[in-house]
Amino acid sequence: MKRSEINAILMEGDAFIRSFGYVMPPFAYLTPEEMQARRGEIGGIVDARLGWDITDYGLGRFAETGLFLFTVRNGRAEDLTRGRGMLYAEKIMISRKDQLSPMHRHVVKAEDIINRGGGTLVLELFMSDAVGNPDSSVEVEVPTDGVVRRLSAGGRLALEPGESVTLLPGVWHAFWGEGADVLIGEVSTVNDDMTDNVFREPIGRFSTVEEDEPPLHLLVSDYDRLLG
Repeated sequence: MKRSEINAILMEGDAFIRSFGYVMPPFAYLTPEEMQARRGEIGGIVDARLGWDITDYGLGRFAETGLFLFTVRNGRAEDLTRGRGMLYAEKIMISRKDQLSPMHRHVVKAEDIINRGGGTLVLELFMSDAVGNPDSSVEVEVPTDGVVRRLSAGGRLALEPGESVTLLPGVWHAFWGEGADVLIGEVSTVNDDMTDNVFREPIGRFSTVEEDEPPLHLLVSDYDRLLG
């Protein structure tokens, strides 16, 4: 993706989020220069990989296959191992109308996916077979706001604004917006986007960025290269 495209998506996404009354944390608006100058005091942001994340999954077709994410808070994997501490994470996301977030599962993370407003959020779901692949022969069971829903393998679950689904580790899911762009909330156990995403197809988690203009804000995938 070109940096100019990413910058435009950031501004559009921020306006969309604010239109629903959701206010981003102050660190969302730090400039790259401010982050570099304050590197010694923002370790909690950088180390937890809080912040902006615009991905086309390395495919170069963001409008068709992509996702807008912002990680608001995130604990540490070490806390999960110890069984105490900050065991949770939170994201705010945007799935554009008919924009696919491709089929994947998580090894560790359990997550609530919440339709916070806009169109209908549609999820295609599979359980895992014995070796972790999507199982086309097993019925899917997922809690939706405390009520268990059962679907055939590959069934589609439609969430209207205010509705949510709980996805446990191993549940394969792809999702997209129908009717309009969708504001999505995610509440989960500790999030590790570097190692905990297993995609059905051989795609990447992050975008390759073509630097055609300076970044408006850094993406979490910029941190290692630009902040150290």
